[in-house]
Amino acid sequence: MNGNSSTAGKPIRCKAAICRKAGDRLVIEEVIVAPPSRHELRIKIICTALCQSDVIFSKLVDPPAIYPRILGHEAIGVVESVGEDVTGVKPGDTVIPTFMSDCGDCADCHSEKSNLCSTLPPREDKTRFTDLNGNPLYHLFYISSFSEYTVVDSVGAAWRTAEVEPGTTVAVFGLGTIGLAAAEGARLCGAKRIIGVDVNPDKFEMGKKFGLTDFVNPKTCGDKSVSEVILEMTNGGADYCFECVGMASLVEEAFACCRHGWGKTVVLGVDKPGTPLKFSSTDVLRGHKILTGALYGGLKAKRDVPILCKRYLDKELQLDEFVTHSVKFEEINKAFDLLEEGKSLRCVIWMDK
Repeated sequence: MNGNSSTAGKPIRCKAAICRKAGDRLVIEEVIVAPPSRHELRIKIICTALCQSDVIFSKLVDPPAIYPRILGHEAIGVVESVGEDVTGVKPGDTVIPTFMSDCGDCADCHSEKSNLCSTLPPREDKTRFTDLNGNPLYHLFYISSFSEYTVVDSVGAAWRTAEVEPGTTVAVFGLGTIGLAAAEGARLCGAKRIIGVDVNPDKFEMGKKFGLTDFVNPKTCGDKSVSEVILEMTNGGADYCFECVGMASLVEEAFACCRHGWGKTVVLGVDKPGTPLKFSSTDVLRGHKILTGALYGGLKAKRDVPILCKRYLDKELQLDEFVTHSVKFEEINKAFDLLEEGKSLRCVIWMDK
């Protein structure tokens, strides 16, 4: 999107990668973006990235599938123009969009237990990184933008949702970007033992840099289930389990090997909407353990994302290691291929490069 003061309040023509049919390759076409309405702003996107949810929603046939659609939720850009009653940002500000509203005034926003804003409908809220002691590094911007959902979500899940404690044991099911980021979050929180579960043995070596200490390959467990193996390895179960694939069976396995008495299982993987889960009522009632989701990692965007950015700047939080590829906007389907083939963790898609 190309904009300046002369375009404020006017429609703008720009290019978009459009998914016209479930499973089809994206096509780049010209679209018209309306001027921002009240409480809205229009952003010139600098770069974006993909995550598995983009793949899932590009292939959905049943609701909530809608076509044609423009995918994308891991972007960074510059405010081109703002609508009426927009405060906090102005044209020229660098921002990242997030799907989590954060009005800062309602009961949910004031609650330490909730990251859901109750006064606003689902929309893109904007979190600025320009308050980090005058250090809004461009490199930080693009790293944080594509990490804004997947990586920050997973790190936040370990930090805010699970509240992983120092010296504890963690099991991570699925070592894609989401799982490796959950491991990184657990490492950052001081977990002593982090067990990775994946069918690809190469993921263990990759995961060591993010804190993995042990590895379980479901294909080599023989007649034992993964949960049985982990229960034996940990002498009773992991303190925290993270499901990072989006498979009901793995959620059930993660919950099964979560320690009785205080264990917590956090679901991060995006499964097909409506997929049911099955648990033993005895395990739930007598287990005294928790199963929870972690939408946006339990983070409050305006409060927590700048904290994580500061920890990145201080070289405590590893993010650069997730960048494995970079492509031009016109090569966006290549980025999908790399992700689906398991060849990339995160591929940065540049709009004007």
